[in-house]
Amino acid sequence: MGRHRHPRRKVPRVLVASLLSVLGLMGFVALIVVVGVPALGRGDAAQQATVRSPSKVPVAWAMIPSTPLTAATFAGIPAVGALFSADGGRLTQHFCTASVVDSPTGNLLITAAHCVSGSVHTQHLVFVPGLHDDVQPYGVWSVTKVTVDAMWSSSADPDHDVAFLTVQRDGTAARIQDFTGANKLGMGKPSGVVRVVGYPNDQGAPIRCQNQAGTFSARQQEFDCKDYGDGTSGGPFVADATSSNGNGTVVGVIGGHDTGGLTPDVSYSIIFGKETKALYNTAVSQS
Repeated sequence: MGRHRHPRRKVPRVLVASLLSVLGLMGFVALIVVVGVPALGRGDAAQQATVRSPSKVPVAWAMIPSTPLTAATFAGIPAVGALFSADGGRLTQHFCTASVVDSPTGNLLITAAHCVSGSVHTQHLVFVPGLHDDVQPYGVWSVTKVTVDAMWSSSADPDHDVAFLTVQRDGTAARIQDFTGANKLGMGKPSGVVRVVGYPNDQGAPIRCQNQAGTFSARQQEFDCKDYGDGTSGGPFVADATSSNGNGTVVGVIGGHDTGGLTPDVSYSIIFGKETKALYNTAVSQS
């Protein structure tokens, strides 16, 4: 039984497929406009969080495989955060991971398409970057658009399990990238070690692990490291993460084959290619 049938990171694939088939979209990409995102109440700690200027995060580990190959909790990276649904102005439990990707508009995230394609999660969707110990150091950002490939929207094709999200800070013209920094978008399978960061949905801090990404198929890569469980879908595969804020080049997101994997010890991602680049360009043009 696949991981996607448990709440291990995923919206169940059967549910996603049935919802997407209703859309019947035939273009190259599908654009979902998320409307009616309510402002969070003043009593919500997330809404009261002050948006800080970009900060340097000490990166005390080199880009070499982790020892042991088991995910470890850490203080987080500004450009990676958790996706929540907001219910009545309050945050519910986070359910997936996303990260800020460099763009001219400064307001784009990347995650797995299966995280954001079901109606349960596309309404009142918000992103909390740099979440750690249940503190929201860069505030709460509302998702206003979800851009997925038509091959995903029509058939939940696992080779197209990637999405770009447009975000805004309610009531402001702020650009999230100016506060958190961003990962560059990379194409092709990485040749070196990648760092994968995710937010298990049973804790308020992220996990990370580093290892060489292996080849699973012509369109998919795999990452072997233990304990990537519920909530880590959409977590970025980051190469060349040597900057002072922990950013580098995003070359994958947990998803793809079996919506990310059958066990928490092996994670999958699509290999970004021309379709991913075209999807990114579409998201930029419509953000």
